[in-house]
Amino acid sequence: MAMHNLALLTPEARELEKKRTELTALEFELTERELDLATFKAEVDAFTAVYLRRFGPLFAELDETEAQIAELQALRAPSAEARERSNEARAKARQTAEAVSGQAQEPERLHFQPTPDLKDLYRTVAKRLHPDLAGSEKERERRHRVMARANEAYQTGDVEKLQAILAEWESSPDSVEGDGVAPDLVRTLRKLDAVKRRLAGIELETELLTGSDFAVLFLRAREAESVGRDLLREMEDDVQAITASRRRELAKLNGA
Repeated sequence: MAMHNLALLTPEARELEKKRTELTALEFELTERELDLATFKAEVDAFTAVYLRRFGPLFAELDETEAQIAELQALRAPSAEARERSNEARAKARQTAEAVSGQAQEPERLHFQPTPDLKDLYRTVAKRLHPDLAGSEKERERRHRVMARANEAYQTGDVEKLQAILAEWESSPDSVEGDGVAPDLVRTLRKLDAVKRRLAGIELETELLTGSDFAVLFLRAREAESVGRDLLREMEDDVQAITASRRRELAKLNGA
């Protein structure tokens, strides 16, 4: 709005324009931060699935070898302590084997790689229906449910589903709000407060996720990849070397 027109507005209307400008900037920041968080979550999830797929069988083999060693040692030199070690090793091997048998199929890619179009579509969806832009608790709950569907669609790369969610939202009569400077100002102030609180929440979620074991490993693997190293392959080699050493120990015990 031009400055001379703005000067003609009532104090309430001027304040509304000011807060709307602030809200627009924060909404853009919120959309970008939500996109970054959703992308990071999807990347870590994809990496975790690959890690479990590749390392599950390796650790299952290692744990089975350790269990057999412990059982033979308990048989050769019986004691309460040896039996306890044997039982614990067998329980661990059984648990690992069960986990491996229940794993999902490995995804096609190691990294979640959304296209620019998918990112732009997600930005639009987040800007339109983010829960923290709601004017009432009922609307917040409705937005939260729809946003959860949008996040799932984004993380699986389902463009058509995201488009359908957006079209459904924008054609809904529930998305139409009342008019008037006073209620608009109240809604805008509440939205500003909600956006600021959500930005703080995203900061905390990102911090917690970044500190998780798989996220730390994912970031290490990505850093290694940037300098031409395959961290997971190096880790696989280490586990296989340990397993080979323990299997030689098992062979000695069997031959004794």
